[in-house]
Amino acid sequence: MTGPAITLERVSLRLGQTAVLREVSLRVAPGSVHALVGPNGAGKSSLVKTLLGQTPHEGAVKIEWPGTAVGTVGYVPQALAFDAGLPLTVDDFMATMTQRKPAFLGFSALRSREIGEALARVGMADKRRRRMGALSGGERQRVLLAQGMVPMPALLVLDEPLAALDEAGVQVFEQLLADFRQAGVTVLWIEHDLQAVARLADSVTGLNRQVLFSGPPSEVLTPEALLDLFSTRPRAPVAPPAAPSPQPVRAEEALA
Repeated sequence: MTGPAITLERVSLRLGQTAVLREVSLRVAPGSVHALVGPNGAGKSSLVKTLLGQTPHEGAVKIEWPGTAVGTVGYVPQALAFDAGLPLTVDDFMATMTQRKPAFLGFSALRSREIGEALARVGMADKRRRRMGALSGGERQRVLLAQGMVPMPALLVLDEPLAALDEAGVQVFEQLLADFRQAGVTVLWIEHDLQAVARLADSVTGLNRQVLFSGPPSEVLTPEALLDLFSTRPRAPVAPPAAPSPQPVRAEEALA
């Protein structure tokens, strides 16, 4: 399995009167772990939605799949919003997220095996019968990681997966990234933990509605670049002040 290359060329996005993305251009190498960093409201999630075809935009978005077949895309959201009182087990959730038929009809043999393997990789195989509402935040995040791997994707989009993970969960995540890289999966990873990005990503793009830097973490995550990224918020251009309207001239002033 080889993941796709991703190319964005001068991608712009507006929501109402607000410019969310301004001529964003970047390239994600196939089979690499590419991180997106930036402050809240910088357009990182909007960029991912644009990549997934969920928002109209200007510019070009290209996902270059190897060969002629389009591969599987996996997505892991930042958090899961649901009623904790629902009698929804981990198995029920996985069935709902990874197959077309209703969860109460059970799994196919293939899907059941894939789900079991994915849950085992995140350390949740022994909690398949537990209610989702009874899990800790870190355990629910592990389940979200597992559903992103069923079926195994060639392109995986991660939206701040470290936000709710405990130390053991972080170790699981780091091993998953190593496995994805070895398998050739292309990973686009939104993250606020700059230390984790510097340690784990192959390349990183600093985004604050526009690209401020992009390249290997060791080269672009400099104090000066980060200060510029997190202390400067692009603003809409300020219109020049209107010229003062001419005042009427009184007759006696004109004759003076």
